[in-house]
Amino acid sequence: MGTVRTVQITFDCADPERVARFWCEVLGYVAPPGSSGVAMDPAGDGPRLYFQRVPEGKVVKNRVHLDVRVGTGLAGDERLAVLTAESERLTALGATVFRVLHADEENESCIVMQDVEGNEFCLD
Repeated sequence: MGTVRTVQITFDCADPERVARFWCEVLGYVAPPGSSGVAMDPAGDGPRLYFQRVPEGKVVKNRVHLDVRVGTGLAGDERLAVLTAESERLTALGATVFRVLHADEENESCIVMQDVEGNEFCLD
């Protein structure tokens, strides 16, 4: 059996401190003292997020994105109401709603959003 490793998720961005603050608010993470551009799960369970400054801007859709799981176990109108309420909270923090995907025969509803620098993520 292989060794279990922890992972860090790294975002390229223009303003690491701003994006880190946004994700701390979204996930209930904290910024460690003396660090800039880092968001960590205070319980130590979730992955560390690191935001690094790069000179180029975002050009195309992300190939990897985060799913923020706020509707787990819910279905139909109840699920969509919870997702919508969370999207409103995140919009107040600077996120934007990109697309609302309604439930079909295979998938439940989710909301595709963008963070303060346009990185896509899903409310799921």
